[in-house]
Amino acid sequence: MRIRSTAFHDGETIPEKYTCDGADISPALFFEEVPEEAKSLAFVMDDPDAPRGTFVHWVLWDLDPSIDNLPEGLPQKPTTTNGISCKQGRNGFDTVGYRGPCPPGKTHRYRLTLYALDTRLELDPGSAEKELEKAMEGHILERSRLRARYGHS
Repeated sequence: MRIRSTAFHDGETIPEKYTCDGADISPALFFEEVPEEAKSLAFVMDDPDAPRGTFVHWVLWDLDPSIDNLPEGLPQKPTTTNGISCKQGRNGFDTVGYRGPCPPGKTHRYRLTLYALDTRLELDPGSAEKELEKAMEGHILERSRLRARYGHS
């Protein structure tokens, strides 16, 4: 399984458009070679370099495994149904949906992780990343990661 973006490649800088210095909208993401036995997909974007420990920027789950992409600018709603059906959770800013990089100080690393799961999750929209982690335990078939970085110019 593979996750990629047309906005940046693995290890590259996230364009300002997708950060607090720009429009702060989610980048388009593409999924390839999802396992046939997957019943749903989940996704987490986090910053392991945050001063107080890993900071979560985006959490979503119950994506149909036949979906091969997330469009740019996914609405910041607990449940989305505009062509892409999924549930979104609370991020480290205590809001629902995507909030882009806004690192204090030096350039930070970001991890965008896609999970193929053997089930759909019984998890309420607006749940936090820790709740998603717990719900995914024992259900992860495969994972793929896209890495990026960002620092204020």
